[in-house]
Amino acid sequence: MRIVFFGTPAFAVPTLDALLDSGEEVTAVVTQPDKRKGRSRILAPPPVKERAIEKKIPVLHPVNIKGPLFLEELMQFHPEIMIVVAYGKILPLNVLKLPPHGCVNVHASLLPKYRGAAPIQWAIIRGERKTGITTMLMDEGLDTGDILLQQELPISDDDNAETLGRSLAELGASLLVKTIQAIKQGTVKPTPQAGSPTFAPPLKKEDGRIHWSGTAEEIFSFVRGMYPWPSAYCILKQERIKIIRVKAVAGVSGKAGRIEGTSGNLLVGTGNGLISILELQAEGKRRMSARDFMQGKRLKAGDFFDEP
Repeated sequence: MRIVFFGTPAFAVPTLDALLDSGEEVTAVVTQPDKRKGRSRILAPPPVKERAIEKKIPVLHPVNIKGPLFLEELMQFHPEIMIVVAYGKILPLNVLKLPPHGCVNVHASLLPKYRGAAPIQWAIIRGERKTGITTMLMDEGLDTGDILLQQELPISDDDNAETLGRSLAELGASLLVKTIQAIKQGTVKPTPQAGSPTFAPPLKKEDGRIHWSGTAEEIFSFVRGMYPWPSAYCILKQERIKIIRVKAVAGVSGKAGRIEGTSGNLLVGTGNGLISILELQAEGKRRMSARDFMQGKRLKAGDFFDEP
């Protein structure tokens, strides 16, 4: 089956690989334009583009996906189906209608839960114990299309958005191959989404601010969901500190945001329970254990993260 593949970040690469390994004909890849990264602001291609170049697949990175020129470019590749994995833009109707078998999206949630751009992060932040992958036929809405296949994946306490993203990327790749086979064989029936939807809007850098008035369990989930980007953070003595890894300590109370202990563990009060900070990173510094951090700072019980 001739496929045009839409995708941008590392999350989409395993699905592209799986399509190629299964013998499908990927005639072109559509991805976002190169972006400047790092302090040097050097232009860098997205991971999907790098893999497409490696595999000698033609790459398109249109600035305007709604214009007639892009549609004409797509038509030259004669797609029978189009696959979309974390591309980053909503496709217009004229593009969706182009392939005879439609456009199939690989979405990292159990739709209709967590429609939107950041389903992995929000599932962890909201304390979900499971998530999964949905393959669906795309329509003009935001992740509102009919479901083709779904597969669940548990979320462990050791997961953050990075580790869970890797697991879901692999699961999405295998489920997409199964979906393609089922479409070819006519054994899959698109099913309308059922139940009340929830949403996973894009995250901004400022969304990472920790609110210590939440419970220890809520902050534990929040820190995991925010890693590696935009990263949970707080302010200590007018310095922005990224909080990378924490543990919830139940059954003990303290004042929200106040350092309750510095002997061995860096303990911070919350609205209910304590947070033990295990790993953090000061601005312009390397990430380090809380123990190493405390050796370089004169912290004492009673100091505050985020002055009250």
